[in-house]
Amino acid sequence: MLVDAALPVPASLMPLLAGLARLFTAPSFRTFCGLACGFLAQTGKRTVCGMLAGASLARLWRHDRAHRFFSRARWSPDELGLAVAKLVVALLVPAGEPVVVAIDDTLFRRRGKIAPGRHPGSTTAPRRDLRKRGTATTGWSRPWS
Repeated sequence: MLVDAALPVPASLMPLLAGLARLFTAPSFRTFCGLACGFLAQTGKRTVCGMLAGASLARLWRHDRAHRFFSRARWSPDELGLAVAKLVVALLVPAGEPVVVAIDDTLFRRRGKIAPGRHPGSTTAPRRDLRKRGTATTGWSRPWS
């Protein structure tokens, strides 16, 4: 079941991607499949143009098609994330077993006098500000020990 004649989707990957088709329009799903294949095949930086190159689509598709997918296409990253999480759990966790999720919120920014997680006993953790190389900011986290 190929999505597009020019789209090299491996037969082993197509059933996984097909489970996510309901989250996209038909044209967006074709673009998503191409970008997903490129993301998995790309060995360098995972950029939008890099995903096109990884899927060998850089000469077949205009690069703005991929950029438009992220900026204007009708799909929800939240819904996609939940669907992928459910797919991972269904494939990797035995039925009836609990799913243990560890969440680290030390990198979330909090502001204000009464910000969630900022209370007596809070600890600070250094956080690298990705916008300014070489700088560190402080994030508030709850001591769980």
